[in-house]
Amino acid sequence: MQVSVETTQGLERKVSISVPAETVDVEVKNRLRQIAKTQKINGFRPGKVPPSVIQKRYGQSVRQEVAGELMQRHFVEAIVAEKLNPAGRPAFVAKSNEEGKELEFDATFEIYPEVELAGLETIKVEKPAVEVTEADLDEMFVTLQNQHKTWKENKRKTKKGDKLTLDFNGRVDGEEFEGGKAEAFELELGAGRMIPGFEKEVTGMKVGEEKTISVTFPEDYHAENLKGKDAEFDIVVHKTEGPVLPKIDEEFATLFGVEEGGIEALRAEVQKNMERELTQAVKAKVKEQVLEGLVSANEIDTPKALVTQEIDVLRQQAMQKFGGQMDPKNMPQLPAEMFQEQAERRVKVGLLLGEVIKTNELKVNDDKVKELIESAASAYEDPKEVVDYYMGNQELLQQMQHVALEEQAVELILEKAAVKNKKTAFKDIMNPQANA
Repeated sequence: MQVSVETTQGLERKVSISVPAETVDVEVKNRLRQIAKTQKINGFRPGKVPPSVIQKRYGQSVRQEVAGELMQRHFVEAIVAEKLNPAGRPAFVAKSNEEGKELEFDATFEIYPEVELAGLETIKVEKPAVEVTEADLDEMFVTLQNQHKTWKENKRKTKKGDKLTLDFNGRVDGEEFEGGKAEAFELELGAGRMIPGFEKEVTGMKVGEEKTISVTFPEDYHAENLKGKDAEFDIVVHKTEGPVLPKIDEEFATLFGVEEGGIEALRAEVQKNMERELTQAVKAKVKEQVLEGLVSANEIDTPKALVTQEIDVLRQQAMQKFGGQMDPKNMPQLPAEMFQEQAERRVKVGLLLGEVIKTNELKVNDDKVKELIESAASAYEDPKEVVDYYMGNQELLQQMQHVALEEQAVELILEKAAVKNKKTAFKDIMNPQANA
């Protein structure tokens, strides 16, 4: 076998391989001999078909089959000998595949980039220093109250938090438009369901009041014909209601499954849940900074084959998320460009973390795996049942082992990075967009 390796562009390599004619011809003859023993052809007894007949009928297809297998086998031998690490499947092109001649073919593929980690000490991380305070707990209880609020009809002017039942009829350039009309529409002021300015204009209205308001559709509105357009809406209010929050007492506690201990037990349970979620949020915030710093400090090429695979994964996830019960066959194919940047970053992160793991010879820490499983299980009513389920499911266990190994790599980078604690409020960690 003769082998030559050519760098075509970037990570792409072309391996040219030639296999001796004798190797190919012997394998073809052996296959044809086996076929001759079993094939039934009219006019000949089984096993007595002349070689020339077998050759004429099956020779070409058998040679193609043998060539395919030999190309795959010799390709593997070649990349092992040349110490190449393919990323994705090769594309084979046979240049010569004739009886009595060498089998010559090219295999084109990408290789994994050589990664030399650098700049870990330059990575800067702001680790949130945060805890759940009594004020945070009180605020959470207000949220819980709002989740169980009822409504009481009133006759006063409406304010933020009230609910209106109204009719509206919209016009743009004097013409009604699709979706611009509704009757007995319930609108909670402050929920942010309508276009900017709508809620503000109807705040303060009372039962029976009629009014024409003017608003402007945002430039990024989903309907192309309404983007940036000025509109008028005729409003008629039929009913106004104010929120009634439940009292925080033992009955309130039972709404959340707390049968004993009343509000104190509920506060303890809520605080535990908040602290668990906070721990995860802080960990995610730190990890995000570590990975961002790792990518910024190490510029590497990404194999197109790996990016394409990642795009397919992201596309499938998006279709599952937005498709609901829709048959995937009826869904439009989401363009690759939507996921290109995210896929490239994920591939880079995977390659860099893989190098961290390899360079530092990291192995899965069983205690870390157990800790992760127990943390995930703590959110369920019967944590032990969830832990046992994970431990008994090999696929889930392997996924958690992968997560654990990734976390070990992140922790190792953190040891070398420049980490600074930053005092942060609970709400800024749990709902950063609200404070942006």
